[in-house]
Amino acid sequence: MIRIYQEADYAAMSRRAAAVIAAEVIRNPACVLGLATGSTPIGAYEQLAAWNREGLLSFKEVRSVNLDEYKGLPGTHDQSYRYFMNTHLFDHVDIDPANTHVPDGLAADPAAECARYDDLVASMGYADLQLLGLGNNGHIGFNEPCDCFVRETHVVDLTQSTIDANARFFASAGDVPRQALTMGIGCIMAARWVLLIASGEAKAEALYRMICGPITPACPASILQLHGDVVVVGDRAALEKVVAAGVSVCE
Repeated sequence: MIRIYQEADYAAMSRRAAAVIAAEVIRNPACVLGLATGSTPIGAYEQLAAWNREGLLSFKEVRSVNLDEYKGLPGTHDQSYRYFMNTHLFDHVDIDPANTHVPDGLAADPAAECARYDDLVASMGYADLQLLGLGNNGHIGFNEPCDCFVRETHVVDLTQSTIDANARFFASAGDVPRQALTMGIGCIMAARWVLLIASGEAKAEALYRMICGPITPACPASILQLHGDVVVVGDRAALEKVVAAGVSVCE
């Protein structure tokens, strides 16, 4: 089941998403949060940090697992996803750093690291809430469009569209890593429930294909149609094609 909430703009979408995450933390202070990176969740993370500073929310017992990490980047690199999470959330809330988990992009044996990460997530009972962004090509995590859904955490070759989309964060497109370690579809689908957020016109086609299109690995996010509990929070621009197709949304 997919429930869809439409907000006016990015700021409103971010606040709604933060409220959903905060509700999960309040409901279960020791919850496991599956977290995402990229530009879309930054506003939600800023709101969560503000509520933490105000004493309205605590992450002291929360554990987190991140979706992915660039292969070849250390956690200290300013474009690594460990660095992103520290900068945008972990350093600003009262979470125990030992309870935050990101794949090791420098692992000497990437396959072994992927297996270790799968075992770790399973040992935590999988995510209570899995936060997802949405790639312009329909990817979730770094599960790129391909011929099949990959269940396990794995090393993926990034598509050119993903490289191009991420190039703005690097000095040049040539500096963008070509591979990443990403949580597989199996771990994502094992989450108790999923929160997917999307903002902007550039996400409208992918969001439409995710909700209204066929279930196909050509649009990895489409598999969420099979999950029992998915909440989508998008702004008007991102949901334009979904609304035009007559799909019911909540304001």
